[in-house]
Amino acid sequence: MKTVILIVLIIFTLLSSGKKFRWCTLSDLEQRKCAELSKALMAVLPLAVNSFARISCIRAHNTYDCIDKIRVNKADAASLDAGDVYSAVKLYGLTVVAKEVYDQVTGNCVFAVAIAKRGTLDIQRLRGARSCHNGARWTSGWNIPLGFLLARNDLSWDEAQPLSQVISEYFNASCIPGVGVAAPRLCALCQGQKSYVRDKNHFCETSSNEPFYDSEGAFRCLKNGVADVAFLDHLTITSATDSEQQEYELLCPDGTTAELTEYSTCNLGKGPGRGIVTRHNFQKITNKFLSMIQRLFGRKGKERARFELFTSGPFGGKNLLFRDATQHLQLLEDQLEIAYVLGLDYVALLKGLGHEGSSLDNSVVRWCCISDAELRKCEEWALSIKSDPLVCVQATSMTKCIEMIKSSEADAVTLDATHVYIAGRCGLVPVAVECYGGDCVPAAESTEKSGKLIHLKHKALPPVYAVALAKKNTKQINIHNLKGKRSCHSHLYSPGGWLILSRYTVGALKNDTEICDIGSAYQNYFWKGCMPGADGNLCKVCIGDSEVEGARISSRCAAGHNEHYYGNMGALRCLVGNPSGRSFGDVAFLEHSNLLQNIQNLDSSGWAKGYTPIDFELLCPDGTRAAVTEWAGCNLGPIPPSTVMTRPVTVTKIYDFLMKSQESLGSKLDSEFNLFQSWKYGESDLLFKDTTQYLVHASHMSYQDILGVSFFQLAESVFNCTPAGKVKFLIVRYRKMQSRQPSVHSYCRFI
Repeated sequence: MKTVILIVLIIFTLLSSGKKFRWCTLSDLEQRKCAELSKALMAVLPLAVNSFARISCIRAHNTYDCIDKIRVNKADAASLDAGDVYSAVKLYGLTVVAKEVYDQVTGNCVFAVAIAKRGTLDIQRLRGARSCHNGARWTSGWNIPLGFLLARNDLSWDEAQPLSQVISEYFNASCIPGVGVAAPRLCALCQGQKSYVRDKNHFCETSSNEPFYDSEGAFRCLKNGVADVAFLDHLTITSATDSEQQEYELLCPDGTTAELTEYSTCNLGKGPGRGIVTRHNFQKITNKFLSMIQRLFGRKGKERARFELFTSGPFGGKNLLFRDATQHLQLLEDQLEIAYVLGLDYVALLKGLGHEGSSLDNSVVRWCCISDAELRKCEEWALSIKSDPLVCVQATSMTKCIEMIKSSEADAVTLDATHVYIAGRCGLVPVAVECYGGDCVPAAESTEKSGKLIHLKHKALPPVYAVALAKKNTKQINIHNLKGKRSCHSHLYSPGGWLILSRYTVGALKNDTEICDIGSAYQNYFWKGCMPGADGNLCKVCIGDSEVEGARISSRCAAGHNEHYYGNMGALRCLVGNPSGRSFGDVAFLEHSNLLQNIQNLDSSGWAKGYTPIDFELLCPDGTRAAVTEWAGCNLGPIPPSTVMTRPVTVTKIYDFLMKSQESLGSKLDSEFNLFQSWKYGESDLLFKDTTQYLVHASHMSYQDILGVSFFQLAESVFNCTPAGKVKFLIVRYRKMQSRQPSVHSYCRFI
């Protein structure tokens, strides 16, 4: 009783102005529950403060009416879907004070699921179906399903047109409460009361007076036979009856179906659940108020026998005021950024779906560059392309590009195979892969084309091989005696110079108990070298931008072309030495695809005179050596192609942009700008590999498919067990929260 009195005194202090706390409700049933909460609260408080701690229940027409009432100080708080929370914060200036937490496994997150009558439908046959959704711009009924369909290119969205129009053309008819009047077909299946009087019109509204509103309503729409598929959250089907489980099934992303109980493995994605919003100047009061009613009436509340905060059954409905599945409310700190609350992935998705309104930014493609040379090439690309506007943004490395794309500071980048693995683990998806060599042309001619961006199965792509290169006159060096030698690597995490190489160097030391940590193992294995992006002795021979005195120190060992020993050309330069003739390397690890061209460029660029292919040899896995032209039989292993990666929701935009660029700027000899040539900018492989012949359509493939089983398993084993080699993209401002409460949405990090 002392605890209750203490809580009451806190509220008394905060509410001593005489104002009641005003909760916004969306239905008569919520009004009833809210009124009972007010009575219960009055009953447990001392008479002296009854008039200060009562709840006033403010009836609103729909969720946006609630948001507006809170904004203009006619209500104080409401619990909203995460999609509406985002709109309330970004468009109406409100703030989030708490989140509903559902269980220990998913926390505040929900799975977005698609449900259909058993045996009637699969995820690949949704076009033309009748659909019901829990709410417009809601997490599980709109944002995640549409992001899923856009990522698969099932929806083709020209961002000049409203997304609602695209959806209305995709589905035959729908009920999406709250979608508005712009696309009547999206409300065609709704059954709320129609009226010219606003307060009496409930048709297609986000309130319980629309029978098909919320996840319960979307499921009801399906069960009534009105729709063929329903999009809702998993919390609704956890209480499905035996007959419902027999009659309905989940539609899985791979085209299969599953039982309703298998939502954790058969879903379209996961996102944040509901949150409580209020005005900025009312955040502390709301926080204290929520803390009080939770301690009194929550799952472990001292007055739970009098009133249950997270139960709606006694009032004739479900999910009234809060979701019935809520275990507790997680109170948030003041002034948190919305991405901090909802998750970086989810906020990026909402921005991609245009939740902040249409703007020029929606049509702009922002390409990520990792050096000054790439920036120069990108800027010329921007001047040459006649289609969508291109903006070039600069990062310090491929890993930084991944982080920037995730946080919507950039849209696309071409990544090598190891970074494709990292990006895939962080939630980015493929758009296109590079195809190299003469074999691309006949392969391309035998496939279906879409513009110039061809559709080609991964197994048809000509391979790229990782090779180890040494000077011909260093006869004593072979693949088995590299320990203690000076090494040149294209960059940290490179497929051939870091990942595949581990099989032949640190991975070959069977008695070394520390070989799992290949980051540390390389430091001990090689005497010194240059692995741009690394540190310690593997940066000792790097030279930075040797032509710019002021930039030499800052660019030294940088993971980009500002370090002259970066990339395939850089590893070769490192092996032969700097322009003065001083050699820094005994062996170079690079890719075979443009090796002969790079050797030729040593002389034509003035870097090192007199070198020809016969001055070098390849180190073979069996300990022998071979000519540089023998790479097909003397290599360290095949490397999956480099891949253009983006966020799921921007796949179509990047795909269309690349198609137009390749059509006009691909390999035409008479063009002043060529996507796949870099020598005029003083480097090689800028933005794309110079040996690229075509960009191959890949948005229908997963990053695992592109990498292949062998490479993917090697990457998994290395990153899962390499403490020093962990890649962390957790943005600094989110690190504190992430350590406090693990989220289903990882912020690009390996754990």
